[in-house]
Amino acid sequence: MRTALITGVTGQDGSYLAELLLAKGYQVHGVVRRASTFNRGRIDHLRADPATRDRFFLHYGDLGDPESLTSVVDAVRPQEVYNLAAQSHVGISFTMPTYTGDVTAIGTVRLLEAVRRKVPEARLYQASSSELFGKAEETPQNERTPFHPRSPYAVAKLYSFWAAVNFREAYGMFAANGILFNHESPRRGENFVTRKITRAVAEITRGQRERVTLGNLEARRDWGYAGDFVDAMWRILAAEKPDDFVIGTGETHSVRELCEAAFAEVGIELEWEGGGGAEVGRERGAGTVRVAVDPKYYRPAEVDELQADAAKARRVLGWTPTVAFPELVRMMVRSDLAEVKRP
Repeated sequence: MRTALITGVTGQDGSYLAELLLAKGYQVHGVVRRASTFNRGRIDHLRADPATRDRFFLHYGDLGDPESLTSVVDAVRPQEVYNLAAQSHVGISFTMPTYTGDVTAIGTVRLLEAVRRKVPEARLYQASSSELFGKAEETPQNERTPFHPRSPYAVAKLYSFWAAVNFREAYGMFAANGILFNHESPRRGENFVTRKITRAVAEITRGQRERVTLGNLEARRDWGYAGDFVDAMWRILAAEKPDDFVIGTGETHSVRELCEAAFAEVGIELEWEGGGGAEVGRERGAGTVRVAVDPKYYRPAEVDELQADAAKARRVLGWTPTVAFPELVRMMVRSDLAEVKRP
């Protein structure tokens, strides 16, 4: 039985990865931060299921506390380590740049050092991000595309990327980066734009609100399904040698298109009028404003378009996405509709 350690296990990716590894027969250990309220809704089913609860364990720890990381790594002695923990919201990183740098950047080095000291033979996956490309010089982006981060979050992830490469080259560790493009699911946090939109669609449908307010409608992203992307993480650590891989669908859509697809799932067609910060999306026929723009949601440095060239992952790892954009949006809207009840 292989043993894996996951930081960020309570998040979207951590929960899907834990499910995947448990299904493959792993013993899975997750690192959770101490809090006065529990935030474990995404993994409670794994702790309750008789088929998995005896192979799924949680440990208190924090990327900001090197002693806790060293203690957990020493106690678990994992063969595989997946570092998914981070302050991962791009917008929030502009208001909390120091915290983002400490946890998302230096926290990675703390974990790498704990692994180097206690289980140097372990394989470590570092969650990198397409935000590294930022103001990209070419589209689509692959492993050779120059980085140009445009947020404190992206800068922190850039530090983590090169930290993993450095530990690989300096100490011979199996440290690999997955440069993951945007990946979503019904488990996505509600302050991320995809889930913000699908949740709003559900609440509008149930009569609980009238509209959703957003920022840049023209931003284009490569959106895939988180369940597909954790499979890529596992494949990266199962590879013959440590390397860095771009993971994405190769298809882009704008925030505007995401709105149109999500509202279409509940039979609402949007008509756009105005421009810039005054633009609105009205429900065709009714005239009700369903989407509004507020410049307060614009970021100090925007990223216009990100699109993955995942040819290397297809060739080396045999990885391909299975969920297309329309199916992903449908999945998320239907999940939120099931959660949101009429008042």
